[in-house]
Parts: sequence; C-alpha cells; structure tokens
Amino acid sequence: MAKPTAVMMHWLEGIFEFLFKYRPAVFAKGSFAFGAPFSVIVLLLAAAVIAVPAVMSYVGVRGKSTRRDRWVLGTLRVAALVVLIACLFRPMLLLSAAVPQRNYVGVLIDDSRSMRIADRDGKSRSDWIEHQFGGPDSTLLKALRQKFIVRLFRFSSNAQSVDSAAQLTFGATETHVGDAIEQARQELDGVPLSGLVVLTDGADNSRAPISDELLSLRAKSVPIFAVGLGADRFDKDIEIRRVRTSHSVLKGGALVAELLIRQRGYGGAKVPLVVEDAGRIVSRDSITLPADGDVSPVRVAVVAHDAGPRSFTFRIPVQPGEQVEQNNSQQALVDVRDGREKILYVEGEPRYEMRFIRAAVAADSNLQVVALQRTAENKFLRLDIDTPDELAGGFPKTRAELFRYRAIILGSIEASFFTHDQLAMLADFVNVRGGGLLMLGGRRSFAEGGYAGTPLADVMPVVITGDAVADSMTFYADLKVALTPAGAGHAVAQVAPTMSASEQRWKTLPAVTTVNHIRQVKPGAVTLISGALAPGGRAGEPGVPLKSYEAPVLVYQRYGRGLSVAFPVQDSWNWQMDPNAPDNDETFSRFWRQTLRWLTSDSPSRVVVSLGADQANPKNPVVIRASVADSMFVPRNDAKVVAHLTSDSGYTRDLPLDWAIDRDGEYRGTFTPDQGGVYTVRVTATLPSGAAAGDTGYVRVADLNTEYFDAEMRAPLLQRIATETGGKFYTPATAKTLAEDVALSKHGVNVVNQMDLWDMPAVFLLLVALVTAEWSYRKMRGLA
Repeated sequence: MAKPTAVMMHWLEGIFEFLFKYRPAVFAKGSFAFGAPFSVIVLLLAAAVIAVPAVMSYVGVRGKSTRRDRWVLGTLRVAALVVLIACLFRPMLLLSAAVPQRNYVGVLIDDSRSMRIADRDGKSRSDWIEHQFGGPDSTLLKALRQKFIVRLFRFSSNAQSVDSAAQLTFGATETHVGDAIEQARQELDGVPLSGLVVLTDGADNSRAPISDELLSLRAKSVPIFAVGLGADRFDKDIEIRRVRTSHSVLKGGALVAELLIRQRGYGGAKVPLVVEDAGRIVSRDSITLPADGDVSPVRVAVVAHDAGPRSFTFRIPVQPGEQVEQNNSQQALVDVRDGREKILYVEGEPRYEMRFIRAAVAADSNLQVVALQRTAENKFLRLDIDTPDELAGGFPKTRAELFRYRAIILGSIEASFFTHDQLAMLADFVNVRGGGLLMLGGRRSFAEGGYAGTPLADVMPVVITGDAVADSMTFYADLKVALTPAGAGHAVAQVAPTMSASEQRWKTLPAVTTVNHIRQVKPGAVTLISGALAPGGRAGEPGVPLKSYEAPVLVYQRYGRGLSVAFPVQDSWNWQMDPNAPDNDETFSRFWRQTLRWLTSDSPSRVVVSLGADQANPKNPVVIRASVADSMFVPRNDAKVVAHLTSDSGYTRDLPLDWAIDRDGEYRGTFTPDQGGVYTVRVTATLPSGAAAGDTGYVRVADLNTEYFDAEMRAPLLQRIATETGGKFYTPATAKTLAEDVALSKHGVNVVNQMDLWDMPAVFLLLVALVTAEWSYRKMRGLA
C-alpha cells in the first residue's frame, strides 16, 4: 500500500498539471470577469490542497527533528508554495488615474474675515493660501495644474469665479460652505469634474443644515477634498458667544441680558464686563471666567433711560495674549418704548394692597393702572379712567372692551363675581389676545375664591383644587421670601442698582402672609420667588399647625399667546413698611413697577412686526413679517398692509406686504439694505372697514463680526463633508498628497493602468528568501 504522503504528492502534481494546462482558459488576464470572489476562493482551495501534503511531508518524518523544527520547516514550505501558486494566477493591479489635462478641478478658497486670524505660529490662515495658491509657481496650485484644468473660486455667502488668488480680499462677513460648494458644482456641471478642493476653516455661519448639499454631491458623484485651515483649539481667547435679551422694554425699565461666555487660557480670571449704550457706559461689573472650554451664562441688568432704538454693547476688554480680539463684544438692538401701558385692576374689597400698589406706580409715566374696586354690593369705585363711560357698567362685558387693556390684575375677588362668559373672556384675554394676567393672594382668590373648575383654573400657573372653603380664613402662613435661581436673573427681582445688591436686598425683606394654600405648581411653570415658614411664624389651619411650609410666592407660565402670573400674597405692602429700611428705600415700588412692566412687555398690538434678527449685514435680505388682527384679535387675511422703510442715512421706501397663504393673518415682504445704519420698519394695516393699526420694528445694518465668533477650525464638519462625498480631509501638514489623491479619485475621464504583480522582482526575491530560509534552518539544525 502506498504511503499517504506519496499519494498526496502525486495528487498535487496532477493539480499543477491541470493549472498549467488549462490556466489560459480559466485564469487568463480577463479571468476576473468571473468576479474577484471566485478567484479568491480558487486560490484558497489551492493553498489548502498544497498546505496539507507540505505539512504531512514533515509530520511523517521524525529522525532528529523536534516538533518545533517540523512546524518551522512546514510553515516555510507552505509559504513558498503559496507564493508560487499565486504567481500561477498572474495577479494584476489595476490603477485608475485621471487623464492629464482632460479633467477639471474646482478650488474654492474661503474669502471671509476669519482667514485673517493668526493662530499658527503667528501666521494668518490666509498666509498658507497665498503660499500654496498665490501664484503660478505655488506648490499645490502647480501640482494640480500639471494634472487638471483648474478653476478658482472665492466664496463667502456664495461662490464667485476668479482668475487668481490675488483677487482675494479676505474681507467677507459671512461663510456659507454648503451654498458655495453647490454653486461651484453647478457652474462646473457640464465638464468632466474630478472633484472640488475646499480651502476653509469650516466656520460656517449660515445657520442652515448642509445635508441637502451633501445629498446632491453624492448623487452627482463629486468628491470634496477639504483642507482645514487654522487651529482647532485656540490657546488664549475670550469670546462672548451670544447675547439674549428682550427686544422691547419700557423706558426706565430694567433690561436683563444673558450672555454666554467661553474662554481658553484664562480660566478663573476676573475680568470686567462693560455695557454701553451708544458709547456711554451704563454698567460695569466684574465677572469670573469659567474653566477652559466651558460655556458659562452671565446675567447683567441695566436701566434703559432713553427712548427709541438703542444699540447696547456688551464687551470684555481685550486681555494680554488673546488670539482673536474681535469676539470680545456683542451688540443688541432694543426698542425702548415711551408709551403708556394700560392695566385693569379689579379688587373685591378695600384693602391696603391695592392702595400701596397704585401708589408705587403712580409716578411711572409709562404705566396706567385703571382700578375697579367693589365698595359694596353692585357699587364700584373707578380710578384713573380715561373717559366717564369707561367701566361705567362694571367689569367689561365684551371682548372688544376687555381687549383694550394690556394686562389685568385680579385682587381678592371671588369667581362668582364674574359670569361664565366673563371668565371665558379672561381666559381668551391671555390665550387669544396675548395679554398678561396677574392673580393676587386674598381670601377670595385662587381656590379660596372658588376658581377651581373655571376657565381661569387652566390659565393659572398653579394647581387650583376644589377642596378649599370659599371666602374663608382657615389657612394662614407667615412666609420668608427668597429668590430662586431663575428669579435672581429676572427683571422683576432687580430692586437695587446691581444684580448682586438686589439679591442681598431680597434676603433682608420682612415676612409676608398668605391665606391661599398653594399645593402644586404646574409642569412648565417657572417659580421666580419662593417662600418658606418665617422664623417665629406660624402656618396651617386653626388647631392643625404645620412645622414647616413652603410655597411659591411669584410663579408664571406662558399660556397661549399670553402670560399668566400667580402672586398668592395678601400683604406685600409690608416690604414698604420695613422698619429696618432707610426712608428713601424703593424696594417695594421698584418691584411693582418692574412686575407690571413685565406683565405688559409681551402683550401684542393688533399689528405685530417681526424682523427675524435685530442685526444684518449690508446687501443681505431682511424678511419682514407682520401679524394682523382685528379688535377681537382674530387674524385677518383681507387687510392692506404696507411697510414704510426709513433709515438714519435718509433712505425711504414703501413696501407692500403680501398675505402668506400658509398662515392666517401673516403678511411678508423682503428688502435688501445697501447701506449701514438703523432702519425703521413701520407697518400699517388697513381693514376693509377702514380701521387701521400699526407697529414698528428696527434692524441695525452694519458689517458684523460674525466671522470671528466660534472661529476655531471645525474639523468635524469638514471631515463629514469629505467622508460623505468620497473625498478626503487634510490639514496644511498633510496636504502634500492632494493632487495625487484627486488624480486617483476615479471621477471624470480616467485611464486604467495595469500592473502585473506576479512578474515583479520583489515576488521572485520573496520566493528565493523562503526557500533559502528553509534550507538554512535545516542546515543549522543538522537536518540537511
């Protein structure tokens, strides 16, 4: 019987004979038409067939060899045979390359201001562009032009073709990467395009997602080769990223602004924060910077003394070593109104609270509190009315009469005083008209006044249950008030010249009392002032004292278009009578002036103008939106609406606004300012009946410094653009291979280069090395 090894070797010789004999028909140069997986499977099967007899040839031999010797020699023989059989397949490497001077490449160069930032060894980002693309002999530009027809584009908010990089100014105020790429692709749509090269820091400020542009590029098979310029993290920089404040405030009111501040390299440092109104410093405070990279909110309060559109500047002085100086300040345009807001105060009984509140706001020329006080059954005292007929029949009975007011205060007045229609009107006053509603504490308000189950129970920011006894004094609590974190930065809490002084003053105010048992605040409501059982005070019902008690003192929520506020305290006038306060203390009057101003701040008129943003760059379109309603605040689609545009530079224009079909009562128009300045947009709406109403908005037009905010190189965005389009991301240090990578991108007109891997000298040397290694090992071990 033949030995197994001999049989296997004979079988192997037969396979080799078959491969050599039939190879041209099965594995010829065009054999890959069968598919790469087929060829790989055949190669693996052949290798397995070869490996078995090669190993068995050593397994069956013992002699002086050890197990380790047999494994080493078997591995070397298998490797040599695998290389040999692979060469029999004649493997080839197919390389697709662009045909020289037959394909186009678009080079998009960021021409925005952020390219001036010097954040790499004291050199600006534009220096690298000028060195690599500034002239015909520039390194990367020359390498690309040797292989492609190159088209240069400069881009900011759009892309524009240029003859050379010398036309770049690096002065544009916006960067819209997605729009620019799409415009360049469309311009090169009719030519064989190998790809687009984008030189930018990725500081896109278009506020629009780039997904649509990437989808179009993938559909057109256009790869993006993005070169990210600049540092992806600054070493030393302070940035006011955003300022958020009210767009409108009454003259003399507190304006609270929330700033988002980020810094690198100055963690924990104390720096001044300066607020200016048209160049005049109105506030200066010291703040502590957050840790490196963290974004920290900072609140600052200022008083708006001058009426009209006011441009407030919030800035931190430039610190030593900062890499970017232009992002240390932000501006906000605020409409300081000098009108008189009309508020209806309904009180069910004579009491000190109404007297002191009216006295607190009496000197405020911007607030008019019209009082309707019940003095006896069906008898009322009317105060501060405009005409003898106003409120002559008591509480308003029609929506048109009620909706003339901007806000309503309900004192200690029971729900049964109102008809069901009047309660529904009050709910609509907040929900539909967008007014402010404030309910004060008292023995006839909240649950104790029977408001559970009424339309106002839904409006209020606190839960009004039906288990209280109406018109009772069974519950009582002494409360020591305290600001919540939300309240500390709110305008109503600013009772002193600075925010820190206001917080300290609230801690020293005397206790107040409540007879309304508020058990729960609604989800979504915000508590500004809370109360807890005052030291030495009492809480609870007769015979059922409470050892501890906490309740909201000032809480609000948005309801529909309007604002609802609960203040379940019956004697806030105790703050005015504080024996420890100086004679000229204005805490009580400031609190109520600020509260009533806030209550009316968002109450809309019949016409409301919205400009989207309070600042814009020249030659950028500004969208005007105007909401129009009648006296019942029902949206109207049949009005004639015209926007009257003026600017402080003398510009005037009347722009008709068209009804937006997709939204009732909304009219839209667009204008493009050519020059800087503050533009006044006065919108007038005239109904078919002849009734007219209007509103005014403002927009500041100037060259904004948006390019310097969030200006670190955004590698994740550029990597995403390159990856999703089949391109590649580079930095200046890795961009040397850019031209070669574009040439191998397989886009445009390409030629396929064929290289025989089996005929390479390296393969022959590898085969010789394996055979020599086997023989040398056997010689060394004495097995030869």
